[in-house]
Amino acid sequence: MLETINPATGEATTTDLTVTDDATLDALASAATEAAPKLVSLGRAWRADLLDSLAAALEEQRAILVDTAAEETGLTEARLNGELSRSVFQLRLFAEAVREGGYLEAMIDHAGDTPLGPGPDLRRMLVPLGPVAVFGSSNFPFAFSVPGGDTASALAAGNPVIVKAHSAHLLTSQRAFAALQSGAERVEAPRGTLGIVYGQAAGAQLVAHPAVQAVGFTGSQVAAKRLQQIINEREVPIPLYGELQSVNPVIITTGALDERGEELATGLAGSVTGSGGQLCTKPGIVFVPTGAVGDAFSTRLSEIVAMQDPHVLLGARVHENFERVRDELIAAPGVVQLAAGASTDNGYASAASVLSVDIGTFSAEHTEEAFGPLVLLVRYEREAQLAEALHSVLGSLTATIHCGAGEPESLESLTALVAPRAGRILYAGFPTGVRVSWAQHHGGPWPATNSLHTSVGVTAMRRFLRPMVWQDAPESVLPAELRETDRSVPRRVDGVLELAG
Repeated sequence: MLETINPATGEATTTDLTVTDDATLDALASAATEAAPKLVSLGRAWRADLLDSLAAALEEQRAILVDTAAEETGLTEARLNGELSRSVFQLRLFAEAVREGGYLEAMIDHAGDTPLGPGPDLRRMLVPLGPVAVFGSSNFPFAFSVPGGDTASALAAGNPVIVKAHSAHLLTSQRAFAALQSGAERVEAPRGTLGIVYGQAAGAQLVAHPAVQAVGFTGSQVAAKRLQQIINEREVPIPLYGELQSVNPVIITTGALDERGEELATGLAGSVTGSGGQLCTKPGIVFVPTGAVGDAFSTRLSEIVAMQDPHVLLGARVHENFERVRDELIAAPGVVQLAAGASTDNGYASAASVLSVDIGTFSAEHTEEAFGPLVLLVRYEREAQLAEALHSVLGSLTATIHCGAGEPESLESLTALVAPRAGRILYAGFPTGVRVSWAQHHGGPWPATNSLHTSVGVTAMRRFLRPMVWQDAPESVLPAELRETDRSVPRRVDGVLELAG
């Protein structure tokens, strides 16, 4: 039997769950394969109803899901309620997108003369890949786990989903899956629309299974590389869409500190330590000017962090890795520890830390992600020094700029400087907290992600779709959205965009 551990106390509880065996996994994969064409044939309206039903089922089970997740993660009920609300919202947002249909990128080029001679009739749109494997992440037991964005976007795109439950919240995964399954049954979803497996070995077998056509993953580079190795050994490789690590650099100018130094210190402390610093968008490296105003900011930030209680981390591996990285950073050349919060020996809790290093000493050695409540301040004298220093910072999900009102030239130059290194640039804010919307992009240059795609927002569906063209096709074989009289989705017809209706 598998165990679950309360990270606040370290207490282990035996569950009734076991590692999924090969026969069970094969049965799940076969059922998903059979469900795939049925999900397509049921159409967009039904699939949108499915997503709404899943959202309603999660909402109905809110109390037990939040209580279970609190026991398994050490996260607060307020944080978990907010995260569950986000999961419910994104299912409903995807339902709206499926009904609207623009995500299909439907296009029609009628047969006729072209500058290169007679051209055939071409009709193109995106179609589902097939069964998708989704790996839940430890830090988001709802929004990036069983009922999370990968599951929602893959289902919205028309694919069956098999989820690998995360070992850090097994019971939360089980109960969230049960809620989703009940929602699916209400709309008579085909058998195999949803599945779940438990155990590391089962996760590896899932990725290797020929029925699986894509993998959604949020986790470490090490784990992603293992999955990629499995994929490389398959007879038919498949895409791995991974969100891996990110230090999310922040640049603060003297002008910004002059205007709102206290506000920035308070905001940064909250962003670094919220949820125990275990957010993929946590600011890990912050460039702060030298001089009196920068010193005052560093002192105030350190005072806030020093007063904090220990932060409960998600589990043994997260705790061990965080403390290893923290200790290595403290021992790295030129690093000074400015502050440490309270410490404890209870469970998997760690003290928050503020470290500092001069920009002349700063190097790639200082840039490993510390997944927990820690921030490294890099003190710079001139903005010209930032360009060279940022070469040591690998790609991130976000980059943030804080300038003063009288620094428009700095704002423009710093934007150009960080743009190649991030998927989202923020101004006068902090990156923790990711809006789920049509325009959102949650991805970035390697190693933030290993693709050009997003794992948050409506366009997350694009990962689990592929283009298909029908040439000179009889109307009877065309998808409804490509038939001549259909007006249910936006389409580009002979190069001209036509709205639905």
